[in-house]
Amino acid sequence: MRQPSLIARRVAAASVSLVVAAGAAACGPEDNDAKSSGGDSRPHKGGTLTVLNSNPQSDFDPARLYTSGGGNVPSLVFRTLTTRNRENGAAGAEVVPDLATDTGRPSKNATVWTYTLKKGLKFEDGTPITSADIKYGIERSFAAELSGGAPYLRDWLIGGADYQGPYKDKKGLDSIETPDELTIVFHLNKPEGEFPYLATQTQFTPVPKAKDKGTKYEEHPVSSGPYKVVKNENDGERLTLERNTYWSASTDAERKAYPDTIDVRSGLDSSVINQRLSSSQGADTTAVTTDTNLGPAELAKVTGDKELASRVGTGHFGYTNYIAFNPKVKPFDDPKVRQAISYAIDRSSVINAAGGSSLAEPATTYLPNQKSFGYTPYDLFPAGKSGNAAKAKELLAEAGHKNGLTVTLTHSNSKDFETSPEIATAIQDALKKAGITVKLQGLEDNDYSDKIHSAKTEPGFFLAHWGADWPSGGPFLAPIFDGRQIVKDGANFNSGFLNDKSVNDEIDAINKLTDLDEAAKRWGALDKKIGEQALTVPLFHPVYKRLYGKSVKNIVISDWTGVLDISQVAVK
Repeated sequence: MRQPSLIARRVAAASVSLVVAAGAAACGPEDNDAKSSGGDSRPHKGGTLTVLNSNPQSDFDPARLYTSGGGNVPSLVFRTLTTRNRENGAAGAEVVPDLATDTGRPSKNATVWTYTLKKGLKFEDGTPITSADIKYGIERSFAAELSGGAPYLRDWLIGGADYQGPYKDKKGLDSIETPDELTIVFHLNKPEGEFPYLATQTQFTPVPKAKDKGTKYEEHPVSSGPYKVVKNENDGERLTLERNTYWSASTDAERKAYPDTIDVRSGLDSSVINQRLSSSQGADTTAVTTDTNLGPAELAKVTGDKELASRVGTGHFGYTNYIAFNPKVKPFDDPKVRQAISYAIDRSSVINAAGGSSLAEPATTYLPNQKSFGYTPYDLFPAGKSGNAAKAKELLAEAGHKNGLTVTLTHSNSKDFETSPEIATAIQDALKKAGITVKLQGLEDNDYSDKIHSAKTEPGFFLAHWGADWPSGGPFLAPIFDGRQIVKDGANFNSGFLNDKSVNDEIDAINKLTDLDEAAKRWGALDKKIGEQALTVPLFHPVYKRLYGKSVKNIVISDWTGVLDISQVAVK
């Protein structure tokens, strides 16, 4: 997947401030309804749901959105071939049909995927949705002026790498066929068993060619979902959504669409959002947030208040915070030095720096600790809760550093806790016990991002993080460890410059699998194999705590997004 902080800049949500993390709700829909409604606990249609967010819902065009971050509010307007299962926890990490009748029918080698559309699908103006509309929606996402979405289609579709979009190339992509109004066929460069996951991205939204206004399409995109845009102020700072009368629940098993109106207000200070949700007065009784976490101090206050505590949703997104090594920089070219640091880490102090155990869980695996990723428990360099300084010193001596060594740790000065000065200081203190003197290099966020993602300037030792575009090991491991994805003159995420043929071959072999459960097992095994090279030190997986208003019902938080799913929420 993309690095969440980058997504946030692009789409205002995928991360972070932090990607809204996935997970299980603090209480299930039935339990929550009983607590918050007082009387009849069943969700009812009607009312206005208010969404209070820090990040603007900018670039509200399906071509430009990076679904992993913007996939909550947009999914009320934009339907795709497939979508996420709208259930709590692990069940919500499954891919299910949306506009299509199934999750796709692959050829024997998974290089050709065929979809059939459901009958009776309509746009907000009542015109039928056809396979040609989906093909056109995908093709326009290749236009340079509409960039910003997920890059996979350009890489996966035959001819995608050179295609410039329909404004420049009227012919279109031959690798997308529409033999009739209900059938669409995709031809890929190589086997991709996870194509059903990709088909959840907003680039698969149908767009009627006659209504396309290029970069101005975002002002009034044509809805295929239960709500339509009636007002878009200041590029997504305030969005008003109302019912699409041509949407039919009979064709959409996932979206409940209880509220009559969705009022999205963005660009708000996080402390203001949490204060409004805490007070829950007036319109804020039916308000939620999809991108603003409770901080340590706020969480302490909430925990001490029974009523507030009953209004907190908990999520665990597929996301890992870790230390990255550049083995081209001494002394990190020596595996024993990397192993020594792995043993010396005090995860308890790191978690305290990240806000405590309520907001962070210790990680010893690179893959997140969720089944859908193929999570396979391992701890190759056991440091215990507070670090194993003795073992670290032993390895340093073997590496020729019996008197210790001095290194520089690069981190961001951003307030986001994942790469914060507080976490860097916790690492500095832990490594000191093992005889490693750590000098801290704090950079402003943009400078930090530019430095660590350039093959030319990448430091030897720095804090990093990664989140998944969908809940699988593929978009988690491949960008970081596939040697063919090393970028020498652009944004590079393979920080360890690993180019191991056996790893690359296994990635290709797993990508051929259309049995996602079997693929998950293989991703887990590959994670452990890569972990043996000590190119990263997993630190923790974040936990997300988010308030919602007193009158909000039917709380669903999945292991796909971790966002409170507003397609399920009721306010009456």
